[in-house]
Amino acid sequence: MQISDALDFIRDKRNGVLIALKSDGRPQSSNIAFAVGDDDVIRISVTDGRAKTANLRRDPRASLHVNRDDFWAYVVLEAEVTMTPVAASPDDATVDALVEYYRTIVGEHDDWDEYRRAMVDDRRLLLELRPTHAYGMLNR
Repeated sequence: MQISDALDFIRDKRNGVLIALKSDGRPQSSNIAFAVGDDDVIRISVTDGRAKTANLRRDPRASLHVNRDDFWAYVVLEAEVTMTPVAASPDDATVDALVEYYRTIVGEHDDWDEYRRAMVDDRRLLLELRPTHAYGMLNR
């Protein structure tokens, strides 16, 4: 499967399963929300200190599994992961990127100042997945 075909399949979706590798090599999966940017980078908001964040810091390889709503079609995008810095102040670049992510996923927020403070308080950051390989089943 071409990466471009897999990205086209997931572009209008928001939910998937992120798979990282634990230190013992076993998979660690998390249900996540994601957004595909115009640059074909997949972004996921995470909290610093969580297992998936620690696992991806140690080994920046991940897979994102996304199903079609009826479950009978899916893609898996294998990717190299980079991370933004942890949100440190309401007006830093990470929080600006988290605002754009939120707008893509949900739309406008009722109180952007409150949202920006919450991103700092929660120690949020963005995972940026750059796909390297894709596979799946789309023909059903």
